[in-house]
Amino acid sequence: MISDGAEHRTPVTGITADTGHLALLSWSRFLLASYRTRRDRTGSWENNAMVYSPGGYPMGHICIGDAIDYVLTDRDGGIWTSHGDEAIHGNHPASREGLARWNTDGAQTWGPLGRGRLPVLPLGGIAGATEENTAWLGWYSHEGSFLSRVDSSDGSITSYRHPLKNSDGIAVRGTRMVLSHQFHNRPGVELNRAELVDNTWVITSQEQLRLPEPVTRRCVQGRDGVLWIRGGDTWVQIEA
Repeated sequence: MISDGAEHRTPVTGITADTGHLALLSWSRFLLASYRTRRDRTGSWENNAMVYSPGGYPMGHICIGDAIDYVLTDRDGGIWTSHGDEAIHGNHPASREGLARWNTDGAQTWGPLGRGRLPVLPLGGIAGATEENTAWLGWYSHEGSFLSRVDSSDGSITSYRHPLKNSDGIAVRGTRMVLSHQFHNRPGVELNRAELVDNTWVITSQEQLRLPEPVTRRCVQGRDGVLWIRGGDTWVQIEA
């Protein structure tokens, strides 16, 4: 953590080789999650996420679905996940819809087919962001890519065509959006800006961003109109 120009490191235990997702929670807690889960000998799904205290101590071990493409969290401590085709065509019931919201006890609190409808069935996740009490979930399908805006207060969904074929990060502020696309093992990042015009996201500009080190995979996060991009030990902050 960086505060007032000083770096603070928190030792963390319980990190395994398949831990690939980090997300912030309310009250300075944080979440670490693995990509996959499986059934144990009793038939129950194994836990694949850990809630940590601000000091880095485990507070709870939970399951948040299988084949997780990305994880994001909202102000109320909700955990949003997108799931790949291994889960959508698999056996974990909460992962089959492709998108889900969980609480920190591991209970599913939202699914897209129960309270609304998506244009088509998702096949996997692209990127996600939160904006106050709203979650923006990017996903792809056989019919192209989409962005779904979910109001966490009532679970309602509004979906739009995704303006790009490839993006790994988004941040939204009102009718403005910034989208990133990284180049594997290279310090270059393509940034696109978009505006919501007549219910359609339209790209308005494009620029190239160069970081001191290559962008770290799955270390691009959008939160309240700001896109955070990590390259090595450097975090870059981009305003939507």
